[in-house]
Amino acid sequence: MENIKVILKDGSTRDVKKGTSIYEIAKEISEGLARVAVGGEVDGKLVDLSHEVMDDCNLNILRFDDEEGKEFFRHTSSHVLAQAVKRLYPNVKLAIGPAIDNGFYYDFDLEYKFTPEDLEKIEAEMKKIVKEDLKLEKFQLPRDKALEMVINEGEDYKAELIRDLPEDSIISFYKQGEFTDLCAGPHLPSTGKVKAIKLLSVAGAYWRGNEKNKMLQRIYGTSFEKKKELEDYLNRLEEAKKRDHRKIGKEMDLFSLQEEGPGFPFFHPKGMVVRNQLEDLWRREHVKWGYEEIKTPIILNEQLWRQSGHWDHYQENMYFTKIDDGDYAVKPMNCPGSILTYKRKMHSYRDLPIRMGELGLVHRHELSGVLHGLMRVRCFTQDDAHLFMLPEQIKDEIIGVIDFIDYMYKIFGFKYHIELSTKPENAMGSDEEWELATNALREAMESKGLPYKINEGDGAFYGPKLDFQLEDCIGRTWQCGTIQLDFQMPQRFDLNYIGADGEKHRPIMIHRVLYGSIERFIGILIEHFAGKFPTWIAPVQVKILPITDKHLEYASKIEKEMKAKDIRVELDARNEKIGYKIREAQLQKVPYMLVLGDKEIEAESVAVRSRDKGELGVVKTDKFIDDILEEIKSKSMQV
Repeated sequence: MENIKVILKDGSTRDVKKGTSIYEIAKEISEGLARVAVGGEVDGKLVDLSHEVMDDCNLNILRFDDEEGKEFFRHTSSHVLAQAVKRLYPNVKLAIGPAIDNGFYYDFDLEYKFTPEDLEKIEAEMKKIVKEDLKLEKFQLPRDKALEMVINEGEDYKAELIRDLPEDSIISFYKQGEFTDLCAGPHLPSTGKVKAIKLLSVAGAYWRGNEKNKMLQRIYGTSFEKKKELEDYLNRLEEAKKRDHRKIGKEMDLFSLQEEGPGFPFFHPKGMVVRNQLEDLWRREHVKWGYEEIKTPIILNEQLWRQSGHWDHYQENMYFTKIDDGDYAVKPMNCPGSILTYKRKMHSYRDLPIRMGELGLVHRHELSGVLHGLMRVRCFTQDDAHLFMLPEQIKDEIIGVIDFIDYMYKIFGFKYHIELSTKPENAMGSDEEWELATNALREAMESKGLPYKINEGDGAFYGPKLDFQLEDCIGRTWQCGTIQLDFQMPQRFDLNYIGADGEKHRPIMIHRVLYGSIERFIGILIEHFAGKFPTWIAPVQVKILPITDKHLEYASKIEKEMKAKDIRVELDARNEKIGYKIREAQLQKVPYMLVLGDKEIEAESVAVRSRDKGELGVVKTDKFIDDILEEIKSKSMQV
C-alpha cells in the first residue's frame, strides 16, 4: 500500500499508509491521544475520526479543549437531543440543530408546547442515549433518493432543505441507532463520548429566521467532556443571571425599554451620566490621537444607499420613509455620511491621512425575537471613525488603530483577543482586491506580533475586518472593536486626492469602532462590574449620610464643596436610621458613603465607608476630596 506524508500541527511529519483513518493516526501517536480525540482537521477542513487520509496533507487531531473540538461535541449533542425528542414525541417534525457558542440547539415543530418539566424528561432520555453509546455512521444518497427518504419519514423541513440543493447533489446523513438525520457533519464517533449534558431553555424561533415562516420551538442545551466542566459553566451562568444588565439597569434606574418603542432604549438621568463619561473620554482621546469629529444626518436619500451597496446587501435591515415624494432611508451605518463629508472638497496627498470620528445614531431592523436589553437593539450610537489614506499609509494606520483600541480597553481593564474575518459570499469587489485588503490586515497584526484567529467568510460585504473580542470578569467574550479595510466605497463614490504627480488618485478607506456601540458597551460594563462601576464612571460617586437632622448643615457644606470640584454627590437628608441609609446606598452601588455625626463635625472630618471594602475610618474632609479627585483623574479600577 502506498505511503503518504502527514504534517501534524507541531510541524512533525509521519508517513502513513494511504487510506489510514484519523483515529488510527491518533492511536499510532499515543493511546492517550486516541482516547481524547474527537475529530480531525485535514487541510483546514473538519472531518470525522473515521475519515481516511488519501493524499499528503496537514493534519490537526482535535480534542474537546480545541474550539473546533467543542463544535464536534456540541453538534453530536444536538443529534442526541433530536433523537430523544423523537423517542418521546414521535409526531415531532425536525428542523435544524447546529452547534453554537457554548452549546447547541435544535428546532422542533410540535403542537404540544414544551415545559421546563419536559426538558428534564428529554434530558433524562438523552442520558440514556449517551449510555447506549450509539455509533454515528455517515452515509450518502443521490438527491432524489434523499428527498424520497425524508418525505416518507414525514420530515417536511428536511425535504425543503434538500430541494434547495442542486439536482446533482450527493446528500449526506448520519445514523445513530434507530435515528437518522440529514447532516453534513462532522461528528463524534459515538454518543457515549458526551459525558456531561444539560438542557437550558426553550424559546420560539422562526423557521430559517424568517418572521413570515412558522414559529418553531427551539431547545437550547450545552455539553462538556467532564461533569466538573459542566458544573463550572452552570455556575458561570448563575453568576451571569445576577449580573444581567436589564435587572441591574432597572435597580439602578439607568435605562428602560418601553412598550411604545421595542428595541429603542430610554436612558434615564443616571444612565446618561455613564453614557456621557464614555462619550467625553472618547472625544478627549480622539483629539489626542489625531481625529476630527463630524456629525452626519440620520436620514439620507435612497439613491445614496443604492450607490453604497447597502440597498443590494443590507436592505432587509433598513427603515425607509418618504419626504417630498422622494424615497429616503434611515441610516443603518455612518460610512456614506463620512464619505460625503470627505467629498465636500478636493484633497491633496499632503492632507492624508484624514481621520474623521463620529458618534452616529444608526437604526437597524432587528426581529423582535432577538432583541435583548442594550445588547441587541434597533437604534444605537456607533462610535465610528473613517480614515482616508494613501496606499503606502495602510499598514501604519491599521497599527495606529490597533494601538488606540488597545489603549482604550486597558483603561477599563479588559483583556481581548482578535479575529480576522475574510470575504463573505455576498461581497462586493474582485478577489484580487479582497486578497490585497486581507493581507494588509494580516501583515499589520503580524508586525505587532499579535495572535489572531481566522473567521472564514465573516467579513463585511465591502471588506475584510479585524474584530476585537473583549473578555469580561466571568470569562464571557463580547465583540466590540472592529477595523474594516475598504477598497470598494472609494470606488463607488469616486473618491479622489491629488497626488504628488498632480494627477487624481483613489484613497483607501478604513472603517473603525472602539466601543462598537455605546448602548451595548454600557450593557457590557454593567455586567462586567455587576453595576459596581469604578468611581470615575459611577452615576453617583459619593453619598453623604448625616446621622440626624442636626448634622444636616455640615452635610450640606460638604456637598457644596464637592459639587464645586465636579464630584457627583448626593445628600440623603431623610429622617431615617443611619443603618437604613447605608444599606440603601450600598444597594445603589455608590462607591463611597460619608457618615457624619458629632465627632466628624468637631474634627472637620468624614467617616468613610467604601462600597467594596467597608469601613475605611475617619479622615479630614479635604484629604478625602483630594483622594477621590485623584482616583477619578487616574481612572482607577479600584474602590
